[in-house]
Amino acid sequence: MLVEIQKVNKEEITVVTSLDIAETFEKQHSHVLRDIEKLECSEGFRQSNFGLSFYRSSQNKSLPMYYVTRDGFALLAMGYTGEKAMKFKESYIRQFNAMEKLLKEKFVERQKGITVRHIVTDSIKRSKENERMHGHAYSLYTDMVYKALFGKNAKQLREEHGIGKSDDLRSCFTPEELQAIQSKEMLVSSLIDCGWGYGQIKAFVEQNSIREIA
Repeated sequence: MLVEIQKVNKEEITVVTSLDIAETFEKQHSHVLRDIEKLECSEGFRQSNFGLSFYRSSQNKSLPMYYVTRDGFALLAMGYTGEKAMKFKESYIRQFNAMEKLLKEKFVERQKGITVRHIVTDSIKRSKENERMHGHAYSLYTDMVYKALFGKNAKQLREEHGIGKSDDLRSCFTPEELQAIQSKEMLVSSLIDCGWGYGQIKAFVEQNSIREIA
């Protein structure tokens, strides 16, 4: 897929690269860069829709490229004419729409996940588990859930996905994985509310969990 999701200033947006535009429209990349730089748009629009970046060439040289949003692409592609160009434009627009739909679905899942996490946190607070576990209750329960589903704790999953401690691990999971995590978290929250301690819950989860997610 030519259109992709990129994180810009901690916000996920749909973009396409100037390299892909050049390849698809059968243009030299230098000409696409020239077309972008010659656009008679406001500086505000340019900064919001054309992100200058760099890529490594086959000769290992650092060369400029742009990440282009749907609005930026629409403005740029206005100058590309012909039947073939029109088909490509329609294809790009369909891809942008598909990726934005995916982003919205991810946002809904993320919001649902935040709600579930709040429920778990509130259960921990009511049980006084956090004080007893010296402020580490939530992270220990989270690791319990991850190990039950993936066989790995949060640190190991971060290493597997190549992200740092401050990055959002849950953004790396599929909708199916997020749903499984939320289901386990709701179970843990219910058991905490029933007065179960960490050891009891851990034993119960380990005995009753089948790792369906590889």
